[in-house]
Amino acid sequence: MTQSFRFPDASALTGYAANPLDRLNDLRDDPDRQAQVLREDSTRLVVFCRDKPVLKCGENGASAAFTLEEAFNLGARRELVMLGSNSKRTFFALQLDDSAATLREFADEGPMGETRELVIPGRPDLTIGELRSLALDETLDAEEVGLLGCAKSVLHWHARHRFCSACGAPSQPNSSGWRRDCPTCKAMHFPRTDPVVIMLAVRGDFCLLGRQPRFTKGMYSALAGFLEPGETIENAVRREIQEESGIFLGKVAYFASQPWPFPSSIMIGCIAEALSEEIQMDAAELEDCRWFSRNELKAMFEGCHPDSFGVPQPIAIAHLLMRSWVDGKTPQF
Repeated sequence: MTQSFRFPDASALTGYAANPLDRLNDLRDDPDRQAQVLREDSTRLVVFCRDKPVLKCGENGASAAFTLEEAFNLGARRELVMLGSNSKRTFFALQLDDSAATLREFADEGPMGETRELVIPGRPDLTIGELRSLALDETLDAEEVGLLGCAKSVLHWHARHRFCSACGAPSQPNSSGWRRDCPTCKAMHFPRTDPVVIMLAVRGDFCLLGRQPRFTKGMYSALAGFLEPGETIENAVRREIQEESGIFLGKVAYFASQPWPFPSSIMIGCIAEALSEEIQMDAAELEDCRWFSRNELKAMFEGCHPDSFGVPQPIAIAHLLMRSWVDGKTPQF
């Protein structure tokens, strides 16, 4: 994937991070100017139905960018969010009403065991995709995937926060879709992001990895967990590792972060110094947890581990965290 950033860092190498838009904060509370920008010929919209992106499919491949007329002709609409602009155009995100799509039954079971798909009636030129799959198979370029990740997160927030959490009255979108206001109690609500720590505990030439039952066969990854209120990033890293593996940690160093739009998290990648070796695994959280040598992990990346163990997909920050440790590019303890 090609990614262009003015100040590249490790985080820029993670999936869904290629979103270098100017978010136009100065225009968010100027509805007249926003309406003018929306009508500009260069403006494009990314469109979601339910929680899935709608794509145009043509001879030159797939595209997530619609003109205003194309997007507004797809069906009943809900939220419209101004995402920002790059050097060429401004982007908005549009949420279609659920009624815009229907479920179509397959004649035969699909490759992933599906028996039906979401479609927009009468539009065989469109497909409704899965954001994870689009990022994995590189159907779209990295910046389009990053744009869709941003759109998915904020539109999901609107779908789940239609009522004021203070008084229960229906809330209304404001500030170009980046706020919801309650007309009854005047409370203002902003999109939420859930912080998650994901960390590689290391001791000498070994790192700690685990697997959950939902993982693909043989895949091991860095441990992770939600940051709790009143907790520092470092203490969340220490707590999660100790709870899941029984390993105690010393120093903790930040490495990189990743926006993760499932539905709206920020993954905070860290490297941590392990102070103990004996694993006491929490079987309610993990299926397995073990130490891997640097050479073992290298073999896993190369696809030649003797037990056929593997690593997370490249779109995951865990992949970058583990790969960087193998290559000696993470903080040393």
